[in-house]
Amino acid sequence: MNAIELSLFSSRMDAVCEEMGAVLRRAAFSPNIKDRLDFSCAVFDAQGALCAQAAHIPVHIGSMAFAMGELVNHIEWQAGDMVIVNDPFMGGTHLPDVTVIAPLFIPNSGNQQIVGFVVNRAHHADIGAATPGSMPISTNLHEEGMVIPPTHLVREGKVLSPVMKSLSRKTLNSQQTVGDFTAQISANRTGLQRLMDIVQSLGVSQYCNGLNELNEYAERLAQLALDAIPDGQYCFKDCMDDDGLGNTNLPLCVCVTVKGHHIDVDFGGTAPQTPGNINCPLSVAAAGVYYVFRCLMPSYTPNCDGAFRSIRLHAPEGSLLNARFPAAVAAGNVETSTRVVDVVMGALAKAVVDRIPAASHGSMNNLAMGARAHVHGHDFQWDYYETIGGGMGAGPANHGLSAVQTHMTNTLNTPLEVIEMNYPLRLIQYRVRQGSGGRGKHTGGDGIVREFEFLQAATVTLLTERRINRPWGLAGGQPGATGQNLLNGELLPGKQSLQVKAGDRLIVKTPGGGGWGSN
Repeated sequence: MNAIELSLFSSRMDAVCEEMGAVLRRAAFSPNIKDRLDFSCAVFDAQGALCAQAAHIPVHIGSMAFAMGELVNHIEWQAGDMVIVNDPFMGGTHLPDVTVIAPLFIPNSGNQQIVGFVVNRAHHADIGAATPGSMPISTNLHEEGMVIPPTHLVREGKVLSPVMKSLSRKTLNSQQTVGDFTAQISANRTGLQRLMDIVQSLGVSQYCNGLNELNEYAERLAQLALDAIPDGQYCFKDCMDDDGLGNTNLPLCVCVTVKGHHIDVDFGGTAPQTPGNINCPLSVAAAGVYYVFRCLMPSYTPNCDGAFRSIRLHAPEGSLLNARFPAAVAAGNVETSTRVVDVVMGALAKAVVDRIPAASHGSMNNLAMGARAHVHGHDFQWDYYETIGGGMGAGPANHGLSAVQTHMTNTLNTPLEVIEMNYPLRLIQYRVRQGSGGRGKHTGGDGIVREFEFLQAATVTLLTERRINRPWGLAGGQPGATGQNLLNGELLPGKQSLQVKAGDRLIVKTPGGGGWGSN
């Protein structure tokens, strides 16, 4: 392919993922998918290597890119199949993130040949955990909901009704669950058709050559970016506030070794896995590492396997970042992954400070709630899950943005109107938390204040970070403010599950970003 043909090929592959996402959003039932956009779509080759992804959720795509090869090579595939999985120790992240995988078969010399896979991953607020929102203060994986090993959901194009019914029975709102799973199936069917169009227009041989050239191009761009980092070893340490069970200031340590365009990322010295739920499977740690280095590459670098071939990582088995089954991991995917980004960026700042921003708010500020409600004469279960943005760290050339999602999540907020239409909640205030960004030559972004009034009794779970350790500034900039969670004016811990009654008010004040440079 010449340069123009390769650019068109790359754009066509990306468009497959974008259209899958559009179908998933429009077909989904839950506000978590259709309004917050907590989902991701990607295309992989026949060996499970990443070919293309939409600009969805970095922690979803990075973890899939790390784990998909092993996963797809241990399944017996047939044309028309789709496999569903959420097991964090078999290619997943945490249980609410449910992945649906579909192979594309092409006739070849009288046989069926796999030429790739389309995949989507979506967050389900109800995955059968003991507490509403399926983000409990847990001590092992099985307390976090139903664990789905790789299981055929569709065989030869037909949805397996017993499997669908078995999955939906384990959730509180089975109609919504079936609707969202069906939307994921529909997204994959769209992806298969669009990918088939590309393969048939080029032919299998030319399509595979296109993937090879795309990966080689991405690898060259990645190497040019990595060559700009001076050779050496750069180390950094940061901490998780706590695990929700009384274990505090748990260290994450990293040493990044740069030698030419080869990068070794070693998390030796990181805390052992903990009884609480901030543990990660290694795939989640990999997602954070891939994300940071992708940020250093040109924006037009194809998001494919070639971009990450020069990066190797290691985390001690049994540590926070490579936990052993059946460790609790609900918050590892959302909270610990953000700290992985912080420590890798902190290490790289020692080499290329003029290219690295200060720490952002460093938490997805997870809020899960729900109850059995009685509205207009009808009983129903409701589950609500939200990640709340904060302040972005300032950079060498810019102030940090305020009230935004950063790094490992790319979701939207749930619109106030959607919350009040779907749940027994009222939003009292939703505003920028003025003055929470760190001072400096460039000021860190401010966090958010979001206040809820409960119209009925409910169970609430908070999984939040940077309530003790402030987001650090860089190059002389000041740290951002820590976050706060308050119920009726009383300060709450960063991680807690509690009961609230009608009329209670919960305020979440999210952290600001660190400042960059001295005044």
